[in-house]
Amino acid sequence: MAATSTAERLRSLVRPTTFIQSDLLNERVGAKVVLASETFQRTGSFKFRAAFNIAQNTPNNTLIAASSGNFGQALAYACKLLGKKCYIVMPDNSAGVKIEAVRGYGGNVVLVEVAKKPRAQAVRELSEQHPEASVVSAFDDPHVIAGNATLGEELAANAKLFDAVIVPVGGGGLLSGVITGMSEKGCKKPIFGAEPLLANDAARSLKAGQIVRNESEPQTIADGVRTLGLGEHNWKIIKDGVAGIIEVPEEKIKHSARLLFNVANLKIEPTGALSLAAVLTDPTKFKDQTVCCIVSGGNVDQSILFDLLTEY
Repeated sequence: MAATSTAERLRSLVRPTTFIQSDLLNERVGAKVVLASETFQRTGSFKFRAAFNIAQNTPNNTLIAASSGNFGQALAYACKLLGKKCYIVMPDNSAGVKIEAVRGYGGNVVLVEVAKKPRAQAVRELSEQHPEASVVSAFDDPHVIAGNATLGEELAANAKLFDAVIVPVGGGGLLSGVITGMSEKGCKKPIFGAEPLLANDAARSLKAGQIVRNESEPQTIADGVRTLGLGEHNWKIIKDGVAGIIEVPEEKIKHSARLLFNVANLKIEPTGALSLAAVLTDPTKFKDQTVCCIVSGGNVDQSILFDLLTEY
């Protein structure tokens, strides 16, 4: 019997994304939308696709990564499945539910005050302490892109449901993966990125024709996209493959989170609300079209969710 390939192993573990359609949601949004929810994915977000793929393709038995939480817990779980060890550098203001989840999956959490020390510096210091370890990126790596491309493949297989796709964007791992997966399956429907206005480096990069980085981690409510800039590998795909980047105000992110909870019955983190928030920001952009909004994850602190649902 032929050995199982890493791609086959990943696909055997990934849970299919959940497609949700709601007439009531369409009425509230003022546009036709289809939700592609990754909240039911292993570890509660799309990050498992990337994390398992990079963990199984990295020969080292110890891995180090920086993460706001979702990649960290996905990598911790992936390492647990593969019998490996990992250290996750996280901002000290990360959602408590994410910190505890990383620990719960067996990961070693290293908290850092990012205003005083960048996560990249903390990762370098940790790498010096553990020379046997391999430092892996949450987004800027071909294995991450290939892992996330499995979602793009699923979208392509269900392309009859929509006319365009909107993807949350931080470092660009998910966006570049979706572009890659859909392209490989011959699906040419337009793909847009959605990012907070407070963290609009992807939009600025697209306008400049080169990567433009933030000077510090932007403190948007969407903690999963508090990145300094797009990854180099991701940018090579995004610059020619994305139809545009929609910049989303904070209040639209919050409104979107409330709609997803109250109308679509989805518990989501603010980052997961970005795609729907992009439609709310510019509903006329997709007039007479059906838009697939990727809901990237549902790992949110109870306190944050409570504030989102009660703030009007």
